[in-house]
Amino acid sequence: MTSRTVVYPGSFNPITNGHTDLVERALKLFDKVILAIGTSAQKDPKTDLADRIALCKTVLSEHGARVEVEGFNTLLVDYAKSKGTPFVLRGLRTVTDFDYEFQMAEMNTSLDPNIEYVFLPTSKECSFISSTLVREIAALGGDISQFVHPAVASTLAHTY
Repeated sequence: MTSRTVVYPGSFNPITNGHTDLVERALKLFDKVILAIGTSAQKDPKTDLADRIALCKTVLSEHGARVEVEGFNTLLVDYAKSKGTPFVLRGLRTVTDFDYEFQMAEMNTSLDPNIEYVFLPTSKECSFISSTLVREIAALGGDISQFVHPAVASTLAHTY
């Protein structure tokens, strides 16, 4: 039996319980999940890439070698190819997410017809959680502990 790996790209700024839930569910379908933290010209993260990588590794450490965390700054299709997998995982919370993700999937499929997207709807308990909202709540001094791992809550409390 061959090992199946999926790349889960995102900014993970910060990683939330929604992201963690998606990783755990993907591990039921794949042997390994690579959490690929990308850099984007459109996003200006408060937390630098090395810190986001370290935080994601802490949050996902219970999964051992089945979850790999690293940064990337290339085209997603090139990154997936370099990892030896055609599979890309994306979570869907809303219809708006679907529109955006479908456009990205079509663009990436145009760049590499071998790429295969795996879309998972978010769990009901996580459907409203977004990194943007978590950052906004943290910046205003709100309690984000129900939306993120304790290490993330602690880090954001010291960031804002």
